[in-house]
Amino acid sequence: MEQQRNILLAIFLILSLFLYWNWESDKIQAAKRASEVDSTPAAAEAALAESVSSGQVVKLRSDSLDLAISLTGGDIVDAKLLKIKQTQDKDDPFHLMVTGKNFIYQVQSGLTGRDGPDAKARPTFTAPATEFTLKDGENEVSADLTFSQDGVTYHKIFTLRRDSYVVSLRYEIDNQGPRDLEMSLYGQLKQTAEYPQEEMNAFGFVASAYRGTAYSTEEARYEKETLDSLVDLARDNNRLNVATKGGWVSMIQHYFVGAWIGDPNGDNVIYSNASSDHRDAIIGMHTKPVGIAAKSSQTLSAQLWIGPKEQEAMSAVSPNLDLTVDYGWLWFISVPLYHVLEFLHSFIGNWGFSIIALTLIVRGLMFPLTKAQYTSMAKMRLLTPKMQEIKERYKDDRQKIGQETMKLYREEKVNPMGGCLPILIQMPIFIALYWTLMESTELRQAPFILWITDLSVYDPYFITPILYGITMFGIQKMSPNPISDPIQRKIFMAMPFVFTLMFCMFPAGLTVYWLVSNCFTIFQQFVIYRSLEKRGLSMKIPVTPQKKQ
Repeated sequence: MEQQRNILLAIFLILSLFLYWNWESDKIQAAKRASEVDSTPAAAEAALAESVSSGQVVKLRSDSLDLAISLTGGDIVDAKLLKIKQTQDKDDPFHLMVTGKNFIYQVQSGLTGRDGPDAKARPTFTAPATEFTLKDGENEVSADLTFSQDGVTYHKIFTLRRDSYVVSLRYEIDNQGPRDLEMSLYGQLKQTAEYPQEEMNAFGFVASAYRGTAYSTEEARYEKETLDSLVDLARDNNRLNVATKGGWVSMIQHYFVGAWIGDPNGDNVIYSNASSDHRDAIIGMHTKPVGIAAKSSQTLSAQLWIGPKEQEAMSAVSPNLDLTVDYGWLWFISVPLYHVLEFLHSFIGNWGFSIIALTLIVRGLMFPLTKAQYTSMAKMRLLTPKMQEIKERYKDDRQKIGQETMKLYREEKVNPMGGCLPILIQMPIFIALYWTLMESTELRQAPFILWITDLSVYDPYFITPILYGITMFGIQKMSPNPISDPIQRKIFMAMPFVFTLMFCMFPAGLTVYWLVSNCFTIFQQFVIYRSLEKRGLSMKIPVTPQKKQ
């Protein structure tokens, strides 16, 4: 009966998952229909080119980043990752930040506070050129934007370095005016809360595990808020307002992140907001007010990460920034698994074979637990006839049945929880491995073999999901089936087909992991079953002799 309940629960969870995906797809399709064509990257690119030609935007380009900076406010209104393709079959760089009519993702910054020029209206900067490009032999390139007002000259300087996704921002403030000034440096990320159609895969489902914001303070290493929740907080006039030393704020999507990073020794305030029409969510941070005496100068600075979720590089930029690789509540298991995967890849050189090696290592380490689980289950099955006799003998006395059953366990030295404990230990590891593969940006557009040219998307010919279903059917045939109800038995036998359909939507890297895991399961069952038979144990369900009437 317990086994039947577990199977029904598994079926319920699978159906719930399909219903959720269907609901999510409907939501995204509604947002897609509401979007106009000029919210696409192509239309935004045309608008950007027009802005550059009209002198409203300047370009800052390194070997890794191609940024467009508006002269109004000095905001980054467009960002491309030059070393990463938008799609595998084209050479167009990945478009992380974009400004369109119906969707925006921007990096904004300025000076606010009592005397900050951005407190009243966004200043209009000038620049000595329209493009600033990293040249051969140089290690960095800067764009210097200038603005003057009331005897004060502001230099807003963006700097890019070779082979880096870090953007350095430096404000040089030359106060030649007659009075002392006080202002704060702020940096924020702004993004439309609705899903853009670029984040949909071929099946119409959201490609990312989490799309939203995250921030870090000296008290909390990692906190998350969805874009919709930030909009709701602003609508209810209940915005984030967290004081911290150091810290950072970010906007996250699958494989990529944009983050403002405060001075690790400075006092900062993390805040949230939304646009006036409540379409765009905003998360940012500002420094404490800084005094600038008359006839003196002051420099304020911050850093920005615009790029993929490269864990080692991000952790070197700011503490805990690598936590934007969202492994969920099992991060303490996923992080070591990722490092093992990365170590294996350093020798193997192929992420697909590295996944296979990692799967075999994890399953191999779990083998003793699995063997103990099967041994316990086999012993329990041997006791089935005796337990049935106890139930028939004391069928009207539940307390006596319990006492005699526990006595039988002690006499036969059987632990009834022995079959459950290994599963409880293994499941968190398998779930953590799932998230490790799901969140590893290295798998994006990483080829495996033959037809699998991108481990982060589904198998184009569905060969691995079909093989997975076949191996799952083989495992069912090898395993004892205690279900006697014919309807439940048919449902149970249909599970390989259901899972095959489900895995057709999964990234190929995950499907390879589960396929290899199933193959290992078949191997270990063969080994364990033979070992049990030599010990006089069996996984077959004993048949209780029928009493003669």
